[in-house]
Amino acid sequence: MRLLAALTCLLAGCLAQKPHPCSSPPLMSGAFSLTTQDEKLFTYALYLYDALGQRMRFWEQGTYENKSFVQDVLLNFREGALYDIIDSNRTCTKKPLTGDFQPLAVPKDATLLAQVVLGSSSGPGQGLLVNTWMGDLPKKAGKFLTTVTEFGCIPVSTLYQTEQFGWTVISFFNNIIGIADPSLLNPPDFCSNAKTEEEPVDFLSLFH
Repeated sequence: MRLLAALTCLLAGCLAQKPHPCSSPPLMSGAFSLTTQDEKLFTYALYLYDALGQRMRFWEQGTYENKSFVQDVLLNFREGALYDIIDSNRTCTKKPLTGDFQPLAVPKDATLLAQVVLGSSSGPGQGLLVNTWMGDLPKKAGKFLTTVTEFGCIPVSTLYQTEQFGWTVISFFNNIIGIADPSLLNPPDFCSNAKTEEEPVDFLSLFH
C-alpha cells in the first residue's frame, strides 16, 4: 500500500511539472498543409528536415491567387543556396538563400499559453497531450503561436503573423522521426550545372 501511495505521488509530481521550451528531433520527415489569412495561398507539402546539416526539402502542390502550382525546392542554409528542381525535364535553378536556419523548436523566451489534450482524455490512446506557446518571430518580424507534443516535442501546428501577410497557419501530420533516404537532401546530379539567379530569396517567401 505504501509503495502504491509513493508511486501515485511520484506520478502526480511528474504530471504537475511545468512544460519547458523544447527542440524537435533533428531529423524528421512528414507532411503539412499551409493556408493564409487572406485566402490567397493554400499548399500541401511533403517535407524532409535536417537540423544537423541545416537542410530542408519540400515537395509542394497548391494554389496561389487561384492559380495552381507544383514546386520541389531544396534549401541548404550552410551553403546559402536554394535549388528549384524540376525532375520531369531534369532542370534546376539555383538562387541565393538569405536568412539564418531556424530549427523546429520552441524558443527559450516563448510564453506557455496552455497544456491541453487533443481528442479525449477519457481512455488510453484517445488523446494527445500538447503544449501551446507564443512569442516573437526572429528579428521581431511578427508573432507566432506554436503547438507541440509534450512528449517528443513533435510539431502539431504553427501560426505566424506578419504585417505584410497577416496570419499563416501550418498544420503538421504523418511526422516520422528520421529520414528514410538522406540522399534526397543533396542536389540531384543535373543541378551541378544549375543556372544561378542573382535575386535572393528568404524562407518565408517560399510560401507567398
